[in-house]
Amino acid sequence: MKIYTIGFTKKSAERFFGLLKDHQIGRLIDIRLKPGGQLASFAKRDDLAYFLRELIGCEYHHFDFLAPSEDILKTYRQDKDWECYEERFEALMDERDVLARLDPDFFAEMPCCLLCSEDTPDRCHRRLIAERLARHWPHVEIVHLT
Repeated sequence: MKIYTIGFTKKSAERFFGLLKDHQIGRLIDIRLKPGGQLASFAKRDDLAYFLRELIGCEYHHFDFLAPSEDILKTYRQDKDWECYEERFEALMDERDVLARLDPDFFAEMPCCLLCSEDTPDRCHRRLIAERLARHWPHVEIVHLT
């Protein structure tokens, strides 16, 4: 099973939706804390759900339990300490019992993609989530769409 990830910043709508279409993404899973934020452009929650459905026939889901807490984000924005962010986010995922709340069959039924705002996955929680799933579910390949 492949788990895809994507960020929308620094991408045009054409590039963003093109990547999803080219990889035949059937479910986009929004893992942002604030999916309706003012800076989201074409990726605002309601608009994004519409565009996905109409342009590429893709489902939209928002899993808020996969988003970092406001406190974790605020601290990271201030200190830029990625190692601390990772530790705190991993602990939050344990606390939320993320693996028990996600069904591997949901991801296996059709290509799924985790969405966040960061343009690259290296310092984004979508990578941490995908890696966690790959450690616990059999035969997972992570593909970052950039």
